[in-house]
Amino acid sequence: MRQPEQDDHGHDDHHDHGHDHARENAAAHGHHHHEHGPPPGGYSGRFAAGIALNLGFVIIEASYGYIAGSLALIADAGHNFSDVLSLGLAWGAAGLASSKPSPRRTYGYRRATILASLLSAGMLLLAMGGIAWEAIQRFATPAPLDGMTMIVIAGIGVVINTLTALMFARGRHGDLNIRAAFLHMAADAVLSLGVVIGGIGILMYGWQWLDPVISLIIVAAIVWGTWDLLRESLDLAVDAVPRSIEPAAVAAWLGALPGVTRIHDLHIWAMSTTESALTVHLVMPEGGDDQFLHELTEGLEEHFAIGHTTVQIERQDAGDGCDREV
Repeated sequence: MRQPEQDDHGHDDHHDHGHDHARENAAAHGHHHHEHGPPPGGYSGRFAAGIALNLGFVIIEASYGYIAGSLALIADAGHNFSDVLSLGLAWGAAGLASSKPSPRRTYGYRRATILASLLSAGMLLLAMGGIAWEAIQRFATPAPLDGMTMIVIAGIGVVINTLTALMFARGRHGDLNIRAAFLHMAADAVLSLGVVIGGIGILMYGWQWLDPVISLIIVAAIVWGTWDLLRESLDLAVDAVPRSIEPAAVAAWLGALPGVTRIHDLHIWAMSTTESALTVHLVMPEGGDDQFLHELTEGLEEHFAIGHTTVQIERQDAGDGCDREV
C-alpha cells in the first residue's frame, strides 16, 4: 500500500473525511454505528405539524386566560409560544445545516443548529423571568378567576403537548435540537396538567392564591429543565467536547493503536448538534498507510460517533508542536 508522503520535519499529514468508506467497511465486517434517528431535515413534517398545533393552542389559551383572568393560563400560553419559536428556530437551523458548503463557508451552516438551541434556551429563560415577576405582583393584587375555564383549556394543552412530544420522541437521543423540542413539549404536558390541578383547587375551594403559585411552579420547572439545555448549547458554541464523547477514552483508544507511541494536540468539537469532528497528532516512528487511516476513521465513528477526522502523523517525536499534551 502507498506510504504517506513525509515533509521536511518528519510529519505525515492525513486529512481523512472518508466516513462513507468507513461505513461500507463497517457494514462488510458486521460493525454497527451509533443510531442517531432520522436527520433533522427528516423532521420537517413534524416541525410543521407541531408548530401549527401549538400556535393554534397558544391563541386559544391566551385568549381564554385573559377572559378568565388566569395568569397560570397566560404563563402556560407564553411558554407554549416560546416553544413555537423554538420549533421554528430548530426547523430553520436544520434546513440551513443541510445546505452545501462554499469556498468561504467550508462547513456550510452546520453550526446553525447549535446557535438555534442556544438562542432558544436564552429566549425561554428571559420569558420566564417576566412571568415570574407578574406572578409575584399577582400575590399583592389578586384577581377573580374562572376555575372551569382553566381546567378545560389546560386539559386541551395536555393532549396537544403530549402529541407533539411524541413526534420528536424517536430522535431525542442523537440531536440537541430534537431533544430540546421533545423535552419542552413533554414538560408542557406536565405543566398544563399542573394548571388543571390549580383550576380544580380554585373551583372547589376558592383558592385564588393557587394561580400565582402554579405560575411560579411552572417558571421554576421550566428554568430547571432549560438550564441544562443552555449549558450544553453554550458548551457546543465554544467548541467544547460534546457530552456524549469522553475525551480521555478517545485519547486512550488512539494511544493504543498499533505503531502509535504518543499522541498530542487532540481536539474534539461539535460541527452541529449531530456531527462531531476531531484533529490529532500521532507519533508513529514507522509511519502509517492508507489502511491504518481507514481503520482509524472507521473506529472513531463506530465507537465514538466522530465522523470528521484529521490526523497528522509524526515519525519523530519533536514534542508538542502546538499545545500541551493530552
